[in-house]
Amino acid sequence: MAAPKMPGRQGILSLTIKDKSALYAAYMPFIKNGGLFIPTNKSYALGDEVFMLLTLMEETEKIPVAGKIVWITPKGAQGARAAGVGVQFSDLDNGAARNKIETYLAGALQSDRATHTM
Repeated sequence: MAAPKMPGRQGILSLTIKDKSALYAAYMPFIKNGGLFIPTNKSYALGDEVFMLLTLMEETEKIPVAGKIVWITPKGAQGARAAGVGVQFSDLDNGAARNKIETYLAGALQSDRATHTM
């Protein structure tokens, strides 16, 4: 039996978000299970599996989150948008990352402020 394919080193993304406005700009509530935009210059393809280590606000513990690439903003994108990728949280996460993020963003999710994706 073949061993399961493990993501390469490129598959591990580390993200630290220290304030609510940065979290709002990165969060993608419009995709199933939620997701985050992660600024990066690394190349990814849609559907690539990735693993994130997420640090929110003043928390000392990193939140491990598996996901896949569902959005790509290339370098030099129109409107001076930050280059990066959108990562959809995996079903295996059982909503843990999404619930924690939405708790921090309570009340802000209905805002019409611009984000990194929409």
